[in-house]
Amino acid sequence: MGGGAGDAGWAERRPALLGVLLSLSLSCPAALSEPLRYRIPEELARGSVVGNLAADLGLGVRELPTRKLRVSSEEPHFAVSAERGELLVSRRLDREQLCGRKPVCALELEAVAENPLDFYHVSVEIEDINDHPPKFMQDSFDLQISESTKPETRFILGSAHDADIGTNSLQNYQLSPNDHFSLVNKEKLDGSKYPELVLKMPLDREEQKSYHLTLIAVDCGDPPLSSTAQIRVLVTDANDNPPVFSQELYRVGLLENVTPGTTVLRVTATDQDEGVNAQITFFFTEAGQATQFDLNFTTGEITTRNTLDFEDVKEYSIVLEARDGGGMIAQCTVEIEVLDVNDNVPEVTFQSLTDRIMENTSLGTYIALLKIRDKDSGDNGEVTCKLEGDVPFKLLTSSRNTYKLVTDRALDREQIPEYNVTIIATDRGKPPLSSSTTITLHITDVNDNAPVFQQSAYLVHVPENNPPGVSIAQVSASDPDLGPNGQVAYSIVASDLEPRALSSYVSVSAQSGVVFAQRAFDHEQLRAFELTLQARDQGSPALSANVSLRVLVGDRNDNAPRVLYPALGPDGSALFDTVPRAAQPGYLVTKVVAVDADSGHNAWLSYHVLQASEPGLFSLGLRTGEVRTARALGDRDAARQRLLVAVRDGGQPPLSATATLLLVFADSLQEALPDLSDRPAPSDPQAELQFYLVVALALISVLFLLAVILAVALRLRRSSSSTTWGCFQPGLCVKSGPVVPPLYSEGTLPYSYNLCVTQAGKTEFNFLTCKEQLSSGQDILCGDSSGALFPLCNSGESTSQQQAPPNTDWRFSQAQRPGTSGSQNGDETGTWPNNQFDTEMLQAMILASASEAADGSSTLGGGAGTMGLSARYGPQFTLQHVPDYRQNVYIPGSNATLTNAAGKRDGKAPAGGNGNKKKSGKKEKK
Repeated sequence: MGGGAGDAGWAERRPALLGVLLSLSLSCPAALSEPLRYRIPEELARGSVVGNLAADLGLGVRELPTRKLRVSSEEPHFAVSAERGELLVSRRLDREQLCGRKPVCALELEAVAENPLDFYHVSVEIEDINDHPPKFMQDSFDLQISESTKPETRFILGSAHDADIGTNSLQNYQLSPNDHFSLVNKEKLDGSKYPELVLKMPLDREEQKSYHLTLIAVDCGDPPLSSTAQIRVLVTDANDNPPVFSQELYRVGLLENVTPGTTVLRVTATDQDEGVNAQITFFFTEAGQATQFDLNFTTGEITTRNTLDFEDVKEYSIVLEARDGGGMIAQCTVEIEVLDVNDNVPEVTFQSLTDRIMENTSLGTYIALLKIRDKDSGDNGEVTCKLEGDVPFKLLTSSRNTYKLVTDRALDREQIPEYNVTIIATDRGKPPLSSSTTITLHITDVNDNAPVFQQSAYLVHVPENNPPGVSIAQVSASDPDLGPNGQVAYSIVASDLEPRALSSYVSVSAQSGVVFAQRAFDHEQLRAFELTLQARDQGSPALSANVSLRVLVGDRNDNAPRVLYPALGPDGSALFDTVPRAAQPGYLVTKVVAVDADSGHNAWLSYHVLQASEPGLFSLGLRTGEVRTARALGDRDAARQRLLVAVRDGGQPPLSATATLLLVFADSLQEALPDLSDRPAPSDPQAELQFYLVVALALISVLFLLAVILAVALRLRRSSSSTTWGCFQPGLCVKSGPVVPPLYSEGTLPYSYNLCVTQAGKTEFNFLTCKEQLSSGQDILCGDSSGALFPLCNSGESTSQQQAPPNTDWRFSQAQRPGTSGSQNGDETGTWPNNQFDTEMLQAMILASASEAADGSSTLGGGAGTMGLSARYGPQFTLQHVPDYRQNVYIPGSNATLTNAAGKRDGKAPAGGNGNKKKSGKKEKK
């Protein structure tokens, strides 16, 4: 019956409620400052619609999936429809259970919408329906009334309780019709009502000993509800004076934290009767009041039975009854106010929480929503919230007792991968109480760190001739990121090598960073190269770093010295050098020139004499390779000397090469010719003299025969065709200067000279200049066992020109020596020769000069007895800078006049050494 009444009332009030909600939704579209209020009756069925929350908040139906509208409260009384955004009832709503006798029962909740995150305060007021009838604590009441009781005496009856409020609560009491009694409705200070039975006329026990009355309690609900209790009145003999309390109403305040057994107060009552009628006992009029308090029925002292809790019950109203021995009673009311004590610590509740946060999260990003609750009231329930320690987060007040946890500083997972955030809530009580809650926030990695190499640059030394595939270096880079963001791969991105050849030289392991040599390195070909290595992580987007790796190829002693001078002749025999017989000690005979393709100590050459015909006759420079006379030539010394020189480098183990020097002591070419043979000299001086005479006779005969053939050829050349005697034409061979044959064997001196024999038996050597290229058929060569070449050519101008004076000194000067020992730049017999030398010989001389300079005892630099190349030409000397040597060559052993371009230019005759200078004004026949 109560439920039907409530539904009817709700149907009548629904239009008014819709109007209120419509006005609220129009005036407060977002409910930013004032809460959104709804009013519904209690006991609505589950799933009933409270209101369209989404529409009242200004949210469209299409926005609901993304905004994720929901409600947050301590008790899940309501829910939000995901399809329409309606606020629905999710559990039974009993106003009396939720709010008790509060005049207004409102449930506060928070509406949460995401993307963006918004909070709205919603208040749902629960209206009371008449679902509880008034109810007496006892079904019957027994009253003993003395017959002497005067009319208008009042007796307090047991009151009924109605859980409803307002008009639905208990409104009045009614008494069944009776002639002796009437009923008066009384109201307490707290607004509750209780009945008093009033005696209308005197009682007479003798007429009627008892009366049965019916007490009715009625509320004003629609429809009204009621309950009844029976009153049995027993008429007793006269007890004229009832007990009287010292106060009709007792008020007392009691702290909620008092211990059980604490005395609340003591009530007192007096009775003017005597004897049994004056003995007063105290009782609780209602049995339910005895749950929290105890009453001493003789003394009237009230004590606490259980602990009190302000948050559960704030006030107690107790009705006490004093009864004397004659059965007369008196009643009073005791009101106990429970005083709040700060005995509840604040509670922190998380409504939503993001457990993982990206480290590149921007400032002010929402992390968590938390709500603070304190059951105390007043200052004891006012709570402030803060974060403990230095963390990159902060709390923002969203609404009353609601906070947002947001980022306050930049996050870096590599420095701090997670944070233990402690939230401290403190109330304002005295003393204040606080509580703390700790949450762990994990920072998620982002690829924000590029790989970093352990060194800014790498330098490695690799010895040459390394085995292919060997590891030569390892680079290492670190990336503090996690997972693929921290996995580093290595590669070669640039090099000073040819791009096509790079893969054939080196490679790098993508996982370990180990650099491998793909081939054996050669220091003489490649001394250093540089690589640019890159370390790239696997993040998205990927980050990388570069580093330079310089590889220096170290030298090993893998090249033996190579002797460039003296070189061997075409037939493999050693060439000879002549030494004047009058050479003094220290005379520079020749110089051994050798090179080593290695570098450093491996190319530091030293020269040693292995064998010598006369050990004490010559000395050899340890570092320069210069061969000098150690003493003057003795009479018993052989004219032909042989030296075996070893050239040794400074490597470990050292490598060496040998060179053979053939030295002939002679003052002229004719004198040296007998010694050019490679046969060993006879030990008998007489036999040696005879051998020289035979050789000289044979040589003169050959020369005479050649001269006769040449003279006949000159006579017949005019009648001969130019094709047959083209070699002897004046246009082909002239005395303008020397010429070098286009092809000559390595190890021979590249000089061409003309041997002309006159009728007087004198010979003249002139250089030839060939205007045309000589064919192999046009070369007339005369050779001996020494390997010397004598091209013969007749000059047409010899009959008309006067023979030049013979050279009295056939010996070389320091500036004229064709070997590597002449170094003077002076103009003793002409300028520096302008001959185009063999490439290897010149490079050998340059390297030997550098070796002398490194030795510290070198005489290079333009002084006497040196090569003279260091002073005139730099270390980058190449073949194209070599002067022509062809104009400065002399044939020893001949008294012929040697033509010299510089001598002709300067108008000087060659300087004589030991012979007499002669001038011939005759024209000689050839």
